[in-house]
Amino acid sequence: MTLDQLKINESAIITAINCDEILKDRLYSFGISKGVKVEIVELTLTKSTIEIKINQSKMALRLIEASKIEVEYEK
Repeated sequence: MTLDQLKINESAIITAINCDEILKDRLYSFGISKGVKVEIVELTLTKSTIEIKINQSKMALRLIEASKIEVEYEK
């Protein structure tokens, strides 16, 4: 499953990031990396961007970027 498939208030653990190195470096700079817990906070009305929460930080991602991040529900 990918990050863009989660619903609001659902959380999961990042298992893989499948993108080019430029985007991967950008995501890493935001704290988005394998093994990190991520929660969906909000979805824009146009459904093109999601707001996510990692630890105490919130950030926005395009859905196309979120679709490159594989996650699995916490056990």
